[in-house]
Amino acid sequence: MNTADYTEAIAGFATGVVVLTVRDGRDDLGTTVTSFMSVSMEPPMVLAGVASTSYLSEVLGRQDRWAATVLSTGQRALAGRFAAEGRPSARLLLASEPHHRGPLSDALILDDGLAALECETRQRIEAGDHHLFVAEVLSADYIARREKPLIRVNRRYLGSG
Repeated sequence: MNTADYTEAIAGFATGVVVLTVRDGRDDLGTTVTSFMSVSMEPPMVLAGVASTSYLSEVLGRQDRWAATVLSTGQRALAGRFAAEGRPSARLLLASEPHHRGPLSDALILDDGLAALECETRQRIEAGDHHLFVAEVLSADYIARREKPLIRVNRRYLGSG
């Protein structure tokens, strides 16, 4: 199968959208991730897929603790900022957004998502052009049900905002 056909086929699969953040020394990194899923209830575990050529993947290779904020429909612009090529530090991207540092991960966490999870990587898997990070969920920093989740399908974010 060629890459274009595969990309077109998989684009129709709807996914949730999270912002994954990690602290690396004095810097904060983050990216929009749509390859994110629950993999276990006991212990609670998630999986995040990150491009293997990205600097974030390198940092996640040496920093075990990170955070994932599940975005709401009103955070479409924020998802776009964290997905942009050449984006600045996560600290700059969140400068005008309410946020805090996770007490367990020290990662930046948005205050207004649907949920925020603090995670610790338990396994790293090479998978083609991505690295998969299987992580235990250490805590649900918060859970809010007041908004609808941001969904990505057919290369677009669905929902208002």
